[in-house]
Amino acid sequence: MTTDGIEGFLVETRNYGATVAFWKSLGFESVLETDHGSGQWRHPAGGPYVFIVEQHERELLTRPVLTVADADAFAPARTPEFAQPFTPTHWGVRQALVLDPDGRTVALEAPLPDGHGEHHG
Repeated sequence: MTTDGIEGFLVETRNYGATVAFWKSLGFESVLETDHGSGQWRHPAGGPYVFIVEQHERELLTRPVLTVADADAFAPARTPEFAQPFTPTHWGVRQALVLDPDGRTVALEAPLPDGHGEHHG
């Protein structure tokens, strides 16, 4: 099994408000905002979401987020290099980071296994 395609994009920023204004000007609407400089935005016409995160600790990232129906059954024809194996997240999915041939990270997100609640950590 491979992926179900691109679900969204993670966009890190130094200025959450300015980045939100940019994406709003392109027609995106808020579907979730946290109280700590992050939120998810979708376009009413459809397509991938944009998850904006303000951070000041390192170089800014932009990475695609692909969905996987079952992390344990993930078996692409060419095994990618994992920067992080599938790991439970605080937002309720298992996420892995794989590297493309140029070393850029791509996020893979799969549902938590049945019977496991949301992980908070």
